[in-house]
Amino acid sequence: MMNANYLLELYESGYRDFAGIDLSGVDFSQRILVDISLQQASLKQANLSRTFLTKANLTAANLYRINASFAKLSEANLQHAKLQKADLRGTFMVKSDLSDAQLSGANLSGANLRGASLRGVNLCGANLSGANLRGADLRHANLSWANLSGVRLSGAALGRTFLDDVNLKGAYLNGLNLRGMNLSGINLQEAKLNGAQLDHANLTASNLSCATLREASLNQVNFTAANLTGAILWRAHMLGVNLDRADLSWANLAGAVLEACSVKGTEFTDAILPKIARSELFQKACGDTLWSRRSTRETLSASQFVE
Repeated sequence: MMNANYLLELYESGYRDFAGIDLSGVDFSQRILVDISLQQASLKQANLSRTFLTKANLTAANLYRINASFAKLSEANLQHAKLQKADLRGTFMVKSDLSDAQLSGANLSGANLRGASLRGVNLCGANLSGANLRGADLRHANLSWANLSGVRLSGAALGRTFLDDVNLKGAYLNGLNLRGMNLSGINLQEAKLNGAQLDHANLTASNLSCATLREASLNQVNFTAANLTGAILWRAHMLGVNLDRADLSWANLAGAVLEACSVKGTEFTDAILPKIARSELFQKACGDTLWSRRSTRETLSASQFVE
């Protein structure tokens, strides 16, 4: 195991390659270690809080339970790194490469990962609340059971991403491509989904109360038993949507394209609906709602149809 002070002396003299060394538990907090190579090194439980590690090479490094809160790790290479249960609160990782890294149980709340590569990363159970993931590559990533409340995901790539039981309350998902994704049962309360692409997505039993989906593409979406109370669906495209047993109380669907939808047991009390869809909705409405226990037709009569 190399002495920490000796490493710092070597770094100051211009040496940068420290691949494979053991620095477990070392305290490098607030140090400047820009462009250092710690490839396959062991830094488990090390203190790197507020350390400058811009463009560092940490490929396949063991960073288990490190404290790298508020560290500067932009453009760093963290491919295949082991970061389970790491403290990465507020860490600056813009354009860093974390492909196939292990981050299960890590705390990334408030971290800036804009434009970062997180392809194939394991973020199972991680805390990403308030994180900036704009333009990040999350394809093939595992985000199951992660806390994504208030996260910024606009422009992110999410192909074949695992999102089982994630918390996306208040998340910014404007313009995001979520076509065909399984989002059943997840929390999207107060989420921003304006202009999002959700065609053929599965949102069964999801919570979208007070979410905003202005001009979103929702064709063939399955909203069975979903909570859409107070949701803003202004001018949304909703062809062939399944709204069976969904709650649309106080939802605003003004200007929405609402055709060929299934509305068995759907709750419409105090909803704002497009006048052009009135005849078709009354014709298809049947069954009683799960919410007010009234007939769907009765709740339609308690809604407002507008031009």
